[in-house]
Amino acid sequence: MGRKIGYARVSSEEQDLSLQKDELKALGCRLIFSDKASGIKSERKGLSKCMETLEKGDTLVVWRLDRLGRSMPHLISVITELKERGIHLKSVHDGVVDTTSASGELVFNIFAALAQFERELIRERTRAGLNAARARGRMGGRKPVSSDDHKVVMAKKLHADKGISIDRICTTLKISRSTLYRYLSL
Repeated sequence: MGRKIGYARVSSEEQDLSLQKDELKALGCRLIFSDKASGIKSERKGLSKCMETLEKGDTLVVWRLDRLGRSMPHLISVITELKERGIHLKSVHDGVVDTTSASGELVFNIFAALAQFERELIRERTRAGLNAARARGRMGGRKPVSSDDHKVVMAKKLHADKGISIDRICTTLKISRSTLYRYLSL
């Protein structure tokens, strides 16, 4: 069996991590990562460092599942990543989530199946939305730019002046290099 690594999180600077950290230590976690950040925040340095540190065979121990994921889709994503990497998960206060046991492994597999189901639903909704838009005569993507558009005309004039570099033209017009070349071909 690998290492037990803990992760703790509280939502604000005023809250204290001591309760979570004490329980994680009592369960044998020698290394504990933590964050003081809202669960909604996508950038959590402690969680990122924890995920980098975990190796195959390790067990990630969390106080509760809501400390780990920002939302249900994010939680499913994290749990799926752990499973793919061969890392176990144990939640101290969500008893059924302990992938070191058979019933916990079942819960883990249900999370993975839910993640796959969620991805398929998103794909189906996207396809249905695009088909409905096409049926109404709408096409996706940006509207085509005509050759008499003011930016196209300006790009051609600036490019004709051989003293101005491509980078300078792009900076001036706030366009990318590929957009400039597309404008020049119109």
